[in-house]
Amino acid sequence: MSLMERVKAAGMEDDIACDPSYSDELKQRVGKMIEPRHLAKLASENPLQAQGEIRSAVDAILQESPWLGEGAESPEAITQSLVNAMFGLGPLEPYLADESVTEIMVNGTHSLFVERNGACVSCPVPFASDDDVRTLIDRILGPLGRRVDESTPMADARLSSGHRVNAVIPPISPDGPMLTIRKFSSRVLKMSDLQALGTIDDCTRQLLSWAVAARKNVAVSGGTGTGKTTMLNALSCEIDFAERVLTIEDSAELRFLEHPHVVRMEARPLNAEGKGEVTIRDLVKNALRMRPDRIVVGEVRGGEALDMLTAMNTGHDGSMTTLHSNSPQDAITRLSTMVRFAADLPLDAIEAQLGGAIDLIVQISRYRDGTRRISEICEVSFDREKCRCEVGSLFVRDGGGVGTWCACPSWIDGLAADGIADEGEVERWMDAACLRPCAA
Repeated sequence: MSLMERVKAAGMEDDIACDPSYSDELKQRVGKMIEPRHLAKLASENPLQAQGEIRSAVDAILQESPWLGEGAESPEAITQSLVNAMFGLGPLEPYLADESVTEIMVNGTHSLFVERNGACVSCPVPFASDDDVRTLIDRILGPLGRRVDESTPMADARLSSGHRVNAVIPPISPDGPMLTIRKFSSRVLKMSDLQALGTIDDCTRQLLSWAVAARKNVAVSGGTGTGKTTMLNALSCEIDFAERVLTIEDSAELRFLEHPHVVRMEARPLNAEGKGEVTIRDLVKNALRMRPDRIVVGEVRGGEALDMLTAMNTGHDGSMTTLHSNSPQDAITRLSTMVRFAADLPLDAIEAQLGGAIDLIVQISRYRDGTRRISEICEVSFDREKCRCEVGSLFVRDGGGVGTWCACPSWIDGLAADGIADEGEVERWMDAACLRPCAA
C-alpha cells in the first residue's frame, strides 16, 4: 500500500504534513526518475545542473501527486530540502549558510547548539533518532575517506568548504553520536578587518604588521575557539608577495587568496589498514627541502615543535605558528615540553633554542561577552647568565578590556634602517602608544 493509500484509508489527508515519510516517498520517486549514480556525479561536477534536474523531477511528481507538496512553503522549498537531504548536511545546511554561526554542536537527539557572537544558542533538534545523526556522520566522512565504528569511534575531518568536523559515537559517547562542526568565514579576515571587529587596535595592528615585514618569528597563543587560526591567517596576509610561503596544517584551514606563491601541505591520518600516516613533523622536515622563505605551521602540539624551532633558527625568519596556552609564559613551558617529546635535550639548551627562535608571542583571549581580543603581546629572549628564556610584556589588556603598552620591542629602532618604516612613522606610533619615555 502506497503512502497516499494509507493516508486515505486513515482519513488523514489534512495531516499529511505531520508525517515526515512524505519526503521519503518524494525522494524515492526522484530516485526512480533520475539515476542516483548520475545525480551524485552531477552534484559533484555541476551542482546547479543537479539542482535543476531535481527541480524538474519534483515539478513533474507534484503535478501527478500534488498531495506530496502539502504543508511545504513552495516547490522551491521542497527542492532545496531534497538537495540538502540527498547531497548536503540535511537539516544543518541552514546553519552552515548562516554567516553569523561559527560552530554547530549536535549532541545526539538531545540538543543542538550553535555559537553566535561567541555565545552558545540552543536550537530545535532536527534529528528524530540516533540513526539519523549517524547517517549524517557517515555521509560527511565517507567522501573524505574516513569512517567511524566501534574500533575507531572518533574522527576528525575537513569539509571541502574548509569547515572542521569532529565526530564521536558510542561507546565513547554513551548518550549517542556527537557531531561538532567549526565553521570558517568564507571571507579571509585581514588585519584591518580584525581592527574593525575590535580584536586589535590601531597601534597593535601597526606593530604586528611591522613584525611580519621585519621577518620576526611569531607564535599565536590562546585557548580553544579564541581565534588563533584567524589571527594567523590575518598575519600571513601581511607577507610580501615576493616570498615563497609553505603552510603546514592538520587540516588545511589557512587561505591565501591574493598571495601568488603559497605551497599548502596537509597531514594525513592512518587509513583503515593502519598505514599511510603523514605527520606534521614529517611535513616540517620535508618543507626545509622545498626552498621556503617562510614556514607557517597551523598548530604545533607535539614533537614537530623541535623541527619548527630548528627551521626558525636556521635562516627561515618570519615563520609563524599557533599553540594552545593560557598565557605567553605558559606557551614557553608548553613548547619546552613538546620539544622534549622529540629529543632528550637539557632544559637550558631547549630554552636557548626558544629564545633564539621565537621573537613575539601574541596571546588571544575570549572574554565573557564572547568577544575575542589580543590580551597580551610579549617579546621573548634568552638570558645567558640565568640560562633561561625571558618573556617581557609589551602590551597587556586588563579585565576591563583596556589595553596598555608597557615597552617597545627591542627591534623597533631597526625598522627605519631596513626600510620598513621611516623614523617619523615610528615616532608617531610611540606617541600613540604613550611610549615616548621609552625612546631614550
